[in-house]
This record gives sequence, structure tokens and C-alpha cells, in this order.
Amino acid sequence: MKTIILAAGYATRLWPLTLNVPKPLLPIGKRPMIEHILASIDGIKGINDVYIVTNTKFVSNFKDWKKSYISKNRISVIDDRMKTLEERRGSIGDIIFSIDKKRIEADTLVIAGDNIFDFDLTDFIKTAKKNSPNATIGLFDIGDIKFVKEYGIVVLDKACRITSFEEKPKHSQSTLAAMCLYYFPKQKLKLLKKYESDGNPLDLAGSFIKWLSRKEPVYGYTFTGQWFDIGDKKSLKRAQKLKWTK
Repeated sequence: MKTIILAAGYATRLWPLTLNVPKPLLPIGKRPMIEHILASIDGIKGINDVYIVTNTKFVSNFKDWKKSYISKNRISVIDDRMKTLEERRGSIGDIIFSIDKKRIEADTLVIAGDNIFDFDLTDFIKTAKKNSPNATIGLFDIGDIKFVKEYGIVVLDKACRITSFEEKPKHSQSTLAAMCLYYFPKQKLKLLKKYESDGNPLDLAGSFIKWLSRKEPVYGYTFTGQWFDIGDKKSLKRAQKLKWTK
């Protein structure tokens, strides 16, 4: 199994903190944000390669950080060759680029480099493998309908299959937010290229999940614990105030 960590954003809402430092390398507790993510997958059996995909502006930052970081897995930094915010590939574009660059033909875990959480991924992976060859995504119950407009919101049926996926809806009865945490069985990787060739938007990974769930079953797995989607200074400060054990 392979892991792709998406870290090619420019995090303009966090400027000036991220003018010269990529968001995943900002400190949360005593370590950079990305190290919390890596700690969450270190104990998962079967993962042997982790690919951090970033842009040309920040590739040297990640390579410098990697020199002193010790991991149980092989870590590679991928330069997606994009130099400016305007020409960025988008989340789906970076996933496709990474798959092509590293010739990935294995089950693949995709995680956003700005997702911070304190829960174990072991049961998620176990459940996702049972759902294979269908894809499984991570969900978190935000618990309050007034916040649904800030997230991609999912509705599940009794079998935990996605029946609706809407990005930042104005109204929704569901409070299940889609994390950028995906398990794609190897059979589904080719569908990313199909999605691209059909002319669909590549910016948001959730757009692919919405497209895929309309064609075949896609399953959701709901986590409990602490989760932060670090998008602005407010969410960053909230995450930094907590004690993190990983």
C-alpha cells in the first residue's frame, strides 16, 4: 500500500506565516504538522512508501525537513513542477501526477497535509479493505448544522454508502464532513484519469468523490476524536492550543 500526502497548496489565508514556509511544516505542539500525520500511519502494516507531493516553491523546504526526520516508511518528496498559485494542479491533479510519476499500481491512501487528528487509522484501513474494490473516505461529524457551509457534506445510507456529497452547501440535514482522507483500491486509480479526461475540475478532491459516488458505491467511515482542517489562522491557533500525544 502507498500513501500520498497532499502538500502543494500556498495557504494564502495563513500569510505571512506561509510566505516562505509550507503549511504542513508549521508547528503544532512540539513538531511540524506533517509529522503528526506521519505518526498516524507509522503503525499501519502494509504501507511501504509515502509520497509527499508539493510545488516547486516549497520542495526544498520539505527536502531539508526530511533530512532529519526518521520514519518507519520510505518517504519521497515529489515536485509537481508548479511555481505559482495561478498554475497549481489542484488536489486531484496532484494525485494523478504522483500516481504517474511513481508508477503507482497499488492500493493508495491519500491524506491532506493540513489535516490534524488524534485518532488511529487502523480500523479505517481494515474497514476500507473490506469495502474493496470500492473506495472509502474518512468522515467527521461536526455536530452543528450551522457549520455545514464550511465543508464538503456527506449523507450515508444504512450500509454507510454515500448517497449525497455537496461542497459547502447552504443547507443540509447532515453534519458529516468529508475529511481529505481517502482509500483508493488499486482498481480505482485508473478512474482518476477517466475523471480528468472527461474535463472535470481538478482543484477539490471531493469533486472526484461526488462524481465517483454517482457511478458506483463509495463508502464513508466516521471517526470520533479531535480533527482540524487547518485552513486559516483561527483553526491553526485552536489546534496549537491542544496537547498532542502523537
